[in-house]
Amino acid sequence: MKKIFVTIFSLLFVLNVFSQELSYRLEELTAPDFIKAVEKSSKTCIIPIGVMEKHGAQLPLGTDLYLAREYSLRAAEKEYTVVFPWYYFSQINEARHQPGTISYSPELIWKMLQETLDELNRNGFEKIILVNGHGGNNAFLNYFGMAQLSEPRDYTLYWFRPERSREVREKVEQITQPDRFDSHAGNSETSMMAAAQPDVTHPERSAQQSGIDQQRMKHLEYIYTGIWWYASFPNHYGGDGAKANAEAGELLINETVEQLVKMIRQVKADETVPELQKQFFEESENPLKTKQ
Repeated sequence: MKKIFVTIFSLLFVLNVFSQELSYRLEELTAPDFIKAVEKSSKTCIIPIGVMEKHGAQLPLGTDLYLAREYSLRAAEKEYTVVFPWYYFSQINEARHQPGTISYSPELIWKMLQETLDELNRNGFEKIILVNGHGGNNAFLNYFGMAQLSEPRDYTLYWFRPERSREVREKVEQITQPDRFDSHAGNSETSMMAAAQPDVTHPERSAQQSGIDQQRMKHLEYIYTGIWWYASFPNHYGGDGAKANAEAGELLINETVEQLVKMIRQVKADETVPELQKQFFEESENPLKTKQ
């Protein structure tokens, strides 16, 4: 009887091991499973990028981290892709006057991202997707992406840039409110956090500070200056999250995730960008031989 019990237990253990799904969270993978994950993902990895910064009086400092990772994990569940752990080395000089802001030097954020890409590539990934949750990174990532052409790379870098449909915007406003300045910790972002991380989201605190555009540079024309965000939103809060709710947040998150899943599938199947990149690097070695 004891031998039968041991045999059944051993069989159940083996079945359980083989039935376990391979995690798509990089930090959860064992070294042997990591090898399997690289292959299962078609050598594709996502880096969800956020930052540590103020989000009005109602949202946590890690809001952008939470949301970028939420999109990525939900998408990876539908289309297997390895998701990199929390990444918060971002451009956030414009919020250095606010408590809790972790603002690294421009040199460090550049080097951290480049070396992270290089290390992922050294570990087998050939296609890397950036899922950015922080608006303050936009100019940085544009230039960083172009700078990838400065020398030959053995990987291709893709930046996910979702689009918000009018239909979803209208549905969200119907169940929350119109938000004229909905840009940072406003109605949309507070709603998404209410859906993704309700325990650290406090819409009732939204009115404690103003998220109205102060327009302190409206008299200046044809000008860009780095102080523009502070001139408009000194509280580092743009919008009104008072009536935000999880139902609206799910609509917004789901639309983003659907687009990300579609992008992942396109990236996995993409042969154009790697081929063009290879051709570009070859021609760059001797531009005088490039066909004119």
